Amino acid sequence: MAISVQNFIKLANFYNQMLVTMSAICVEKGGIAMENYVGRFFVADTLEYILEYARRLEQAGPVPNDVARVIKVFQEKFEGMKDLVTPTEKPIYEMTLEEFEKIMNI
Repeated sequence: MAISVQNFIKLANFYNQMLVTMSAICVEKGGIAMENYVGRFFVADTLEYILEYARRLEQAGPVPNDVARVIKVFQEKFEGMKDLVTPTEKPIYEMTLEEFEKIMNI
């Protein structure tokens, strides 16, 4: 995927539509709080990917102000959920009990 503003906008739209769908699923399943829905880990991983794309986009050159504002909003959202991102290269047997419980939603 070429780094472009248009592709970033597509990723941002995908993320927003995913949140709408996730919200609808939570309602349909009897009002599950979104922070208790198992898909929250995927959402965090997706947002991390989008922010990495945004970082590369900003390195490639100036971005329009409205896109920069969206990036800032996504960065603020990610601050609240970055502990949900799938741990990389860390096997379960090396996790602390707290890390394991968080991943397993215990």
